[in-house]
Amino acid sequence: MIISHDVDGRENAPALVLLHSSVCDRRMWEPQWKPLVEAGYRVVRADFRTCGESPAGTAPYSDVGDVLDLLDHLGIGRAALVGSSYGGRVALGVAGLRPERVSALALLCPGRPGQVAGPEMRAFGAAEDELLEAGDLDGAAALNARTWLGPDATEEAAELVARMQRGNFVAGLAEGAGEFELPEPEVELSAVTAPALVVSGAHDLPDFRRIVAEAAAALPNARLLELPWAGHLPSLERPEEVTALLLDFLADTAAV
Repeated sequence: MIISHDVDGRENAPALVLLHSSVCDRRMWEPQWKPLVEAGYRVVRADFRTCGESPAGTAPYSDVGDVLDLLDHLGIGRAALVGSSYGGRVALGVAGLRPERVSALALLCPGRPGQVAGPEMRAFGAAEDELLEAGDLDGAAALNARTWLGPDATEEAAELVARMQRGNFVAGLAEGAGEFELPEPEVELSAVTAPALVVSGAHDLPDFRRIVAEAAAALPNARLLELPWAGHLPSLERPEEVTALLLDFLADTAAV
């Protein structure tokens, strides 16, 4: 099965794939969508399984494998990947396993393959689990919006994150939703050849700031940038600023 996706831009334009946070779905990229297409890229955004419009798997799958299958389906041999949080983790998996398929990596507060949760993330997970076990999906979704959005996020952004997360809860908690998900593939970040911009948010959880710094240090060709205003989802907090940041990075890598 090919995961649900949108694609726009000239077919022969440089390909750019947007990979969403697990809190969200592909709608999180709406502020960046048209500007990136208008800048001359063939832009793809996709929903991971049980997120947005992608259903649960019915055969063994991994999110990394789904992204590679989508690239093949669209006839894209090589693409730049932009990943937010879990989407960054998946992007690193793709770039580590198939480095020849990835021209550049823009990672916004990314996870990393094999990451270990620290005390802040464990505490958040326990609070989320308590709400979910009580059947309070709205409360759990609101907790996610409060936790992951920084102080500059608008009320509209918080409402969107809560809606996306609630939808993911409904699909992900359905009986058998994760039945066919394969273990995350093992990846050596030293195998990644693409230039990378790794973004950290000063208002993010300390656990994630540590994980982001570790990922940047492990990549052979990475630049770590801390945004002093950002939480965990900067593309939704200051959309225009992040769009400009992405365009500048992509232009720089294209010029190399």
